[in-house]
Amino acid sequence: MSARVRLASRRDFLSGVFSAGALVLGARFLPADAAEAESSLDVTKMTWNPSVWVGLNHDGSVVIVSHRSEMGTGIRTSLPMVLADEMEADWARVRVEQAVGSDKYGSQDTDGSCSIRDFSETMREAGATARTLLVNAAAARWQVPLDECQGLNHQVLHKKSGRKLGYGELAEAASKQPLPHNSTIQLKKPSEFRYIGKGVPGVDLKDVCTGRAVYGFDVQVPGMVYASIERAPVLGGALRSFDDSQTKLVKGVEQTVTIDHAKPPYGFQALGGIAVIASNTWAAAQGRKKLKAEWDLGPNAIVQTESYKRDLIETASKPQKVVRKAGDVEAGLAGAAKTLEATYYTPLLAHASMEPPAAVAMYREGKVEAWAATQSPQDVQKTVAEALGLKPEDVTCHVTLLGGAFGRKSKPDYVAEAAILSKKVGKPVKISWTREEDIHFDFYHSTSAMYFKAGLDAGGKPVAWLQRSVFPPIGSTFDGKSVYGDDGEMGMGWTDVPFDIANFQAENGPAKPHVRIGWLRSVANVYHAFGVQCFVDELAQAAGKDPVEYWLATLGPARKLDFKGQVQKFTNYGKPVDQYPFDTARLQRVAEAAAERSGWANKRANKRAVGFAAHHSFLTYVAAVAEIDIDANGKVRIPRVDIAVDCGPVINPDRVKAQFEGASVFGASIALLGEITVADGRVREGNFDKYPVARMNDAPRETHVHLVPTEDALPTGAGEPGVPPMAPAIYNAVFAATGKRLRELPLRKQKLA
Repeated sequence: MSARVRLASRRDFLSGVFSAGALVLGARFLPADAAEAESSLDVTKMTWNPSVWVGLNHDGSVVIVSHRSEMGTGIRTSLPMVLADEMEADWARVRVEQAVGSDKYGSQDTDGSCSIRDFSETMREAGATARTLLVNAAAARWQVPLDECQGLNHQVLHKKSGRKLGYGELAEAASKQPLPHNSTIQLKKPSEFRYIGKGVPGVDLKDVCTGRAVYGFDVQVPGMVYASIERAPVLGGALRSFDDSQTKLVKGVEQTVTIDHAKPPYGFQALGGIAVIASNTWAAAQGRKKLKAEWDLGPNAIVQTESYKRDLIETASKPQKVVRKAGDVEAGLAGAAKTLEATYYTPLLAHASMEPPAAVAMYREGKVEAWAATQSPQDVQKTVAEALGLKPEDVTCHVTLLGGAFGRKSKPDYVAEAAILSKKVGKPVKISWTREEDIHFDFYHSTSAMYFKAGLDAGGKPVAWLQRSVFPPIGSTFDGKSVYGDDGEMGMGWTDVPFDIANFQAENGPAKPHVRIGWLRSVANVYHAFGVQCFVDELAQAAGKDPVEYWLATLGPARKLDFKGQVQKFTNYGKPVDQYPFDTARLQRVAEAAAERSGWANKRANKRAVGFAAHHSFLTYVAAVAEIDIDANGKVRIPRVDIAVDCGPVINPDRVKAQFEGASVFGASIALLGEITVADGRVREGNFDKYPVARMNDAPRETHVHLVPTEDALPTGAGEPGVPPMAPAIYNAVFAATGKRLRELPLRKQKLA
């Protein structure tokens, strides 16, 4: 696909934002053959609708549209910043507007660490086109050659005479310029960047710090009512009967309304249940406590975490479906001087973002208007439309700021609840989940059992490696027959293990889910990196080698991997391998940088407990060194973490560093604390007392992020790749401290003292 820019009408952009004659630009994705068409091409008649990014008013003010959701990553700043840089716009005169859900923006799904990767080039081209049109307008007014004019700091300069025209003065004239051909649009050289690679203050920073920022929980709509929903305690349960007589006596309660229970495959459906509708949140919650409901709990009511875990481990112990094969692993193991085996286990995890799901919806005359803390407004449109029998274009979704998300808020079941109830009660309805609801009814990160077996030669080098992974897949949420991981999940640290081992075999076993499974920050990389990176540490110990030196030797010589002939489909996070090759030299560089910057060798020599792990995910290369202490009670402290990162050229350094600092805390939560368990089909955990997240005394005291950019590469992701190496680095440090090899998450369930 290629980015293309067009002139657009004022109405196409944001009604009321611009005055008549303002310059309004848009960008679109076109098929490759159409991208080379003449500028007279009528893009409005093509398959993709135009999507508008930037406008300029007569007063010189610039509005840039952010089509991705802001949940702490800084993307509402970083993408507009890229456009402003190429436009030569003064950032002080830029205002960022949040886009509503619309297919004209391309994908708005803020998942997969792909916003910069997928749209930075589009934003650059849009900004450069705006600058070109303004320069063309100035040259025409002055009647001078184009090459004598330059867009610079919100104005056009005539270099020979020193004359200047502000962007606002040129807005109307620029809006009448013909669209320049792509070949005439000059992108800046890196040496010319004003913001890219340097960063600017976050556009939401002041509002967030002063309490003025609007999150999902903050939305207020005139005439709205509040809903609290009693749902079946077990996935697959259905309402048998209920008594709401006491509920209706609670002051403020207006009525109760039932929502049909969801049927598998669940997708993003509202789960169903009994909604208490009230004039305020407190009344709705108190009324719900008075409900008396009886449920048919369904087949999942027999599920127990302990037996389910045993079944996963048992499956992993037996031969399964081969998903990657190189050489002859059986022969390699048979001829090895030494073999090692290990089984690793990770539990279900909840997202537990600080702001639970929240939305407001208003149904009126066959259309819905929604306000939601969502990562995917287009999925809101589709899900609400399916729930109410509408077309997606009949649903308008306004996107608020998100108080954290980690993947949970790309699944808009909670918005569907609000929309269904609004249609039933004839008023706008606000849904705001409690912490207990958020943890009880999540789309959980999958549990996993992994089996490993390796054969070493006389010098301790691995000559054969066998691994099996068993987990209920994300696909089961959308296809009730899905029990195996798909190519994408397999390509997250399993079929793409980069070690230079002649005989390598990866397998995947079936697992049926009993809860909704969804993606969580870094997805299958969480458990695959934990197993692989801890097991290679085990091999280093068996070989009597330094873990970093052993890891680098096992990685082997610098090469670019595509796994042809070994993997049926290498998904490469949806990107072409020729543009985004898996380059082991880059992985080696971050490993060496993390070891050097952390003082690995000195700390090992001084008997400090340090652990190492390195992992490639979302096309980004990351290595981590964790240093730990263990007190007399077995409490693990993490005084320091060093993370080395290569995500290509860095767009916004402060935001990249912040993402990896956050990943160190998130990863520490996974390693030390997080676990969802089930008894009789019901999730046991309900709040932070039973599902703790890392607080100050658990989080790494210091996190040092070391950027190791490959400048001639394409930019990649930063939101998720810091998470996978954290847990194995911590566990490898625990082994260094105790000599005990622990193979299950989390640490809080295991004795170290």
